[in-house]
Amino acid sequence: MRQTIIIGSGPAGYTAAIYAARANLNPLLIASSVEAGGELMKTTEVENYPGFPEGIQGPELMTAMQAQAERFGTDVVLDDVTALDLTGDIKKVTLGNGDTHEALSVIFATGSAYRKLGLADEERLSGYGVSWCATCDGFFFRQKTIAVVGGGDSAMEEATFLTKFADKVYVIHRSETLRASKTMQDRAFENPKIEFLFNKTVEHIYGDTTVTGIGLRDTVDGTETTLDVSGLFIAIGADPRTHLVHDQLEFNSDGTLAVEGRSSRTNLPGVFAAGDVLDPTYRQAVTAAASGTVAALDAEHYLASLPKELLSKATAEVEPETVPA
Repeated sequence: MRQTIIIGSGPAGYTAAIYAARANLNPLLIASSVEAGGELMKTTEVENYPGFPEGIQGPELMTAMQAQAERFGTDVVLDDVTALDLTGDIKKVTLGNGDTHEALSVIFATGSAYRKLGLADEERLSGYGVSWCATCDGFFFRQKTIAVVGGGDSAMEEATFLTKFADKVYVIHRSETLRASKTMQDRAFENPKIEFLFNKTVEHIYGDTTVTGIGLRDTVDGTETTLDVSGLFIAIGADPRTHLVHDQLEFNSDGTLAVEGRSSRTNLPGVFAAGDVLDPTYRQAVTAAASGTVAALDAEHYLASLPKELLSKATAEVEPETVPA
């Protein structure tokens, strides 16, 4: 039995693992068999993560985080969690290979998934003109013409932010009524760099190695047009990956996990949340990493509060071997 199991291998999960391992909590990190490393594995240049003045490739950053976590003793398993039992003092985590692992605490850091348009070239051109994060990638579109898809607050915020870099920003929305708040709408409408294209959907993304244009369909008369752009930002929302805990943990109205104040403590003792599963607003690698720190420290404090006889069931398995003189 472990002292703690971490589910998720993005910045939140690996940072939690680094802190937990350095605290001698003998963490096991379940990294997923397909999406190990999280959303940053799909990102090319990361220029806003502290400590890398020249930038770093997303996969390279996540590989370095994993290596740092393993250096301090984290065991990383490339498999998927299929079932969780988080009730009681001992938590049970079942994997796709049939193995069941037990721990006194669990850190849930499975991240979120950006909603996608479902187009054939969306994945192919991800990181090469297609993006889901203006804060991450806006800098690469200086003096370019780009488009933002969406009609909510996040789309308005993305479009407004992108005008700091781009010469022209089209906002494409499938109807003539925006979902965004009036304040966010007014801000976007007043920006001379933003042009709205209502009653339009994106049907095609063009480009061999980078985005060169998009194909639009009019939702009223069905006509199709082509728009020359160098980038496409998709801002139609994101969904926390929380399906494993829907029947066990409490949620906020926006679908994120509910925690106690600024802590990572969920409604179940010994269960902690970190990263995008509790953050509907910022969703940055650095904020996720900070959240992982909080979760590891909360888990450490929780474990220290447990009865010695219960804690000994986990610590007994990680006693250092005696080295012959």
